[in-house]
Amino acid sequence: MAASRTIVITSNHVYTDVAHPDRPLAVAIEDGRVRELLPRGQARELAVEGADVCDYGDAFVCPGFHDAHQHVLHTALFPSRLADRYVGTSERDYVHHLRGFAATHPGDGWLLSQGWRADLWDPPIWPTRDSLDAAFGARPVACCCGDLHSIWLNSAGLAALGVSEDTQPPAGGIFDRDANGRLTGVLREAAGMVYTARVFQSLPMEQLRAIYQDYFRTMLSRGVTAVCDMALCAVPGADNVREDVYESLLADGLLPLRVSMFPQLTDDLSRIRALKARLTGNVLRAPGLKQFFDGVSSAHTAWLAEPYANPRFPGDCGRPTIPADRMRALVLAAAAEGIAVRIHTIGDRAVHEGISIFREAYARYGAPRQGVNSLEHIENLLPGDVEALRGAHLVASVQPQHVIIDVTQPDRDLGPGRARDMWPFADYLGAGVPMAFGTDAPCVPALPMQVLSCAVTREAPETCRPVGGWNPHERIGMADAIHAYTRGSALVAGRAADLGTLLPGMLADMAVLDRNLLTANPEAIQGTRCLATCVGGVLAWGR
Repeated sequence: MAASRTIVITSNHVYTDVAHPDRPLAVAIEDGRVRELLPRGQARELAVEGADVCDYGDAFVCPGFHDAHQHVLHTALFPSRLADRYVGTSERDYVHHLRGFAATHPGDGWLLSQGWRADLWDPPIWPTRDSLDAAFGARPVACCCGDLHSIWLNSAGLAALGVSEDTQPPAGGIFDRDANGRLTGVLREAAGMVYTARVFQSLPMEQLRAIYQDYFRTMLSRGVTAVCDMALCAVPGADNVREDVYESLLADGLLPLRVSMFPQLTDDLSRIRALKARLTGNVLRAPGLKQFFDGVSSAHTAWLAEPYANPRFPGDCGRPTIPADRMRALVLAAAAEGIAVRIHTIGDRAVHEGISIFREAYARYGAPRQGVNSLEHIENLLPGDVEALRGAHLVASVQPQHVIIDVTQPDRDLGPGRARDMWPFADYLGAGVPMAFGTDAPCVPALPMQVLSCAVTREAPETCRPVGGWNPHERIGMADAIHAYTRGSALVAGRAADLGTLLPGMLADMAVLDRNLLTANPEAIQGTRCLATCVGGVLAWGR
């Protein structure tokens, strides 16, 4: 296909937007945008006029999926030719698996892996450097936790990073110690993220370019045409949003899908100003910034209004990553320049405080010039805060796969009362709160069919359990799920004017799938194949 000519995509099942989810159409594309929508039968007339017509029969054509929340460096790296990804059943099992990976990657450089979750192990005990020391000796090892909030190092890894028993963790970070006060090798929150970034900084640019390209080809093969790359740490220099890699690929014409970068929000706004000034095209942009208000509930670092149901100490409510007045100052400074901000908020107290800050920012400065302010993840909320999200003009940026990572964890950590209203997708729809769907990859796989099925069924895609879904009253319909994963994500990325629907005037980014998602059993869509993916009307993957 060539973008300079009129291109026509036809199918019996075209989802243009949530108001028109399934109809036979001919989508005429010119100069990378949808020119018009015509009855399918008129495609023959356009072919006579010289248009290139591609008929997909009964395939399902929809806007390209737009992942609103990824950590691209980590997702491209784990797994790739450079690193491994594994969850494991125990510390011993994980180390045994890593031995096998190391055998195929000999040498004395960093051994990298990601995926372990101590709360899913048997026994659910956090690991220590001793097991890695026994297996790998003097070779440095860095194992990122599945939620990316912790890193597990051996003694050689600690030494390579300059961490000794006397080193103090960065602000917002934790060095785990054993009963004798000795470092265990696990670094949490800001500490884990800062030192992970230092490990990654040793990777050569050409290797990074290669794994990014491989990863983007994989995304296109799944119908994903745009991603938001989100900062993973608020510490300067450690957010892992690599504009140098993106701009290098863009300059060489090797960036095949659209990327919106959200670096960390700090006092110094010069980086985002510079990115906005030079990235004005349709492929690579930097719409706004990201901050962290708390951690994760499974580690008791999410900030709650009331103590955890299984407190680790009296009054255990988690904690804010940064004080609320500090967050307020950062957000208001960005809002004064019209810069959108997206805040990681998982606990109900963090969500509540975040809404309050954004309400003030909107009252004082109005909407951002590009993008929309959002809260990220939002696992549980205080009464009234769903409606308050709408009043503060916020997008709920959520990841449906998080619902089923471990359906026993919310009851255990938060108790049945708070757990019942977690991830309230149906409530957002009812209150008119826009949702943007993403994956938070690599915390969960970047698989569009899992995103959609988890939103619609709230069941684990692999097992279809719990039967009927976890908190089934918060299930939503497939058309609304697709809308959140296309139009909603475009909204939060500041691309609502040209992405997220297949209506006239919009950029012609689309996915062609081998089954109709609206009529297929949502429990059985994991086998759906992507037949073709177009970016700006140009075939980027498939046929």
